[in-house]
Amino acid sequence: MKITSFEDIEAKGYDICFIHSGCEGDADVILLDINSIFDYEEKKHEACKEKYTSIAIIDDPSDYDAFKNFGINAWIKRDDLEKLPELLGEVKTRMGL
Repeated sequence: MKITSFEDIEAKGYDICFIHSGCEGDADVILLDINSIFDYEEKKHEACKEKYTSIAIIDDPSDYDAFKNFGINAWIKRDDLEKLPELLGEVKTRMGL
């Protein structure tokens, strides 16, 4: 499973490519936050496979409202990023990867 992120983050057991360091355009999963939402909108078609899952990192409850018009598939609170490997495992299972 290929994962691309607009943030330089890690998830134990997964390789995550930071988009600004140069990633191939075939991500199964893309991670973004409120600061990268417009960058995501501009680059999602070149960064991701046709079928992909987007995960938003939420810093504030008001972020949900901002993300709701962007077709985000899943959310995780920044305070819960240690649970990102579990979420990625669930995504992998649901996508059949």
